[in-house]
Amino acid sequence: VLATSVFKRQNLLTHKMICLSRVIKHPSDTIYHRSSALLIGSLKAASAFAPSTFTSRTVTSLRNILLDKKDVSEKVKDVFANSPDSDAGFEKVVQSNFPGALTNKDLVTKVVDILASKRFNAQNTLLATSLCCDELARQLEDDFEGIYGNNFNLGGLSGFPFAGTTGFNAMAAHIPDDGYCLIVYGPHVGVAADGTVGKVERSGIKLIDTCCGSAIAASDYVRGITDGGAQITTKIQEFTDFQQGAVQELILPHGKRLSDAENRMVELPYALFDSQDMLMLRIVKKGSTGIKRGVALLGGVQINTGPDTLDYFVPLRFDYKNYRGEIVEDM
Repeated sequence: VLATSVFKRQNLLTHKMICLSRVIKHPSDTIYHRSSALLIGSLKAASAFAPSTFTSRTVTSLRNILLDKKDVSEKVKDVFANSPDSDAGFEKVVQSNFPGALTNKDLVTKVVDILASKRFNAQNTLLATSLCCDELARQLEDDFEGIYGNNFNLGGLSGFPFAGTTGFNAMAAHIPDDGYCLIVYGPHVGVAADGTVGKVERSGIKLIDTCCGSAIAASDYVRGITDGGAQITTKIQEFTDFQQGAVQELILPHGKRLSDAENRMVELPYALFDSQDMLMLRIVKKGSTGIKRGVALLGGVQINTGPDTLDYFVPLRFDYKNYRGEIVEDM
């Protein structure tokens, strides 16, 4: 019926334009003849591309996941089917710097199993993340998206929840009715193949790059203040780089802690997490009225590695909160 209606309207408009061109008979009215012909031609071209029948729109990847009846364990297998093999030697390097770190596969498996016991599933759970803008930080998002579907992004540079209370409230409104939310948040740090913390190999780039660049820049800013040598300036932070300015100020209280650390690059992500955790808890408390049944907070340090090794995560918080924002269980 809709298709017939559309083509009837097109034919009626075409008929009107033909009649209009017939009315305009004066030789000087060439421009009107051309306009009429152009419009008629456009209508014909549009008709050629119009579908003969109306079909339903294709579902999104998120909807595909929601309709997926696979067992959770099968989904986890699918998500990590093409991940690199475990490297025992590299595992020791990671554990020596970040005790308790889990591979993304082990993390996702444990988290999904625990949340399933609390009735979290792909149909009723919204995934939200507050991770760094760095493309390497997307890996953890992708791994959880394979289970719960597309994520709502709350984060910015270094993983700070720059979306704030407004972003959280918007996200909470998207939680399925009578459903849940899983929030994954925290800073990230690179570990290169040779064990260097704060560096990482990237696909297609020969240079071993810093990771996290924003965090290291903020650390250098703080070092300039705590160790002296920072240039005094009255320049206000520019809006074009306000997130980095905020990262610097939010890490500043940890200046002495970083100066006293045995390995500054190892201590840096933990310091960042403490600031981010404080902000996230405050944001969740303010926006708790928007929570439906409950929210799970998974916070920690994301460890990014080169293309041939597994990524890791150090879980530092895994809480289940009710709709009032109260901690029900430390998981």
